[in-house]
Amino acid sequence: MCRFFNLSRQGYAAWKHRQAAGPGPRERSDAELIEAIVTIYTASRGRYGAPRVYAQLRRQGWRVGHNRVAALMAANDLAGRHGRPPSVRTTIADPAAAAAPNIVARDFTPARPDRTWVTDITYIHSGEGFLFLAAIIDCYSRMVVGWAVADHLRTELCLDALNDAVTRRHPEPGLVHHSDRGCQYTSWEYRDRLAGLGMTQSMSRVGNCWDNAVAESFFSTLKLELIYTKEWKSHDELRAALFEYIEVFYNRQRLHSTIDYCTPFEYDSLYANTPIAA
Repeated sequence: MCRFFNLSRQGYAAWKHRQAAGPGPRERSDAELIEAIVTIYTASRGRYGAPRVYAQLRRQGWRVGHNRVAALMAANDLAGRHGRPPSVRTTIADPAAAAAPNIVARDFTPARPDRTWVTDITYIHSGEGFLFLAAIIDCYSRMVVGWAVADHLRTELCLDALNDAVTRRHPEPGLVHHSDRGCQYTSWEYRDRLAGLGMTQSMSRVGNCWDNAVAESFFSTLKLELIYTKEWKSHDELRAALFEYIEVFYNRQRLHSTIDYCTPFEYDSLYANTPIAA
């Protein structure tokens, strides 16, 4: 048999010995590790790739290398969702409206919470037609601090998201509010609300998605990890799924690479609990 399979008799004998002895320390360790990996991967609804699984293992006390985690995930066909789907334009500029200056200038790293908010709108398709989501994100913690959905793109949608964020966060005057130049954000109603709140409006340059990269990144992640995972039958089904994703998973469970693999809720809380130097 060894001659037929071109194997050495010594190699066959060593294999038989290993089989009789049972799994070695490395095999037992891999079995325990893959069990922990599968638990984390399942809890993320199949959204985590190797970097976030590795970060969560480290948070749980595992002393393990990133390459080992990646190799075990690949061997067990576990892969996070990745890639960037095509987008549809949801905001159209009003040529008669004057744009606000780009105050943020791609600096998405404020020193504390509620100093820079970014906002945008995206579309989601369902069996009942399009549903539109407006979201407001705090650049400090990457937390979604306000959001609203509707079956239209009128200014009320964006105002509902803004009012949701203000009700939750009660920001001090001087906060910088950044958006694209969509007519919803240049409307009199929206600008009047910002002025009443003491917020400073900032806007991206024409056709430059990088000027609003934080909002673009959130929508890309949302679509990859939730929207494109199934066919949505109704607006009610979508609303429930969006609530679970944003309020439960994204804000409180998902590890964010930009904030040292903390969750937005954790990172926000860390600032609140940091003693102020005398």
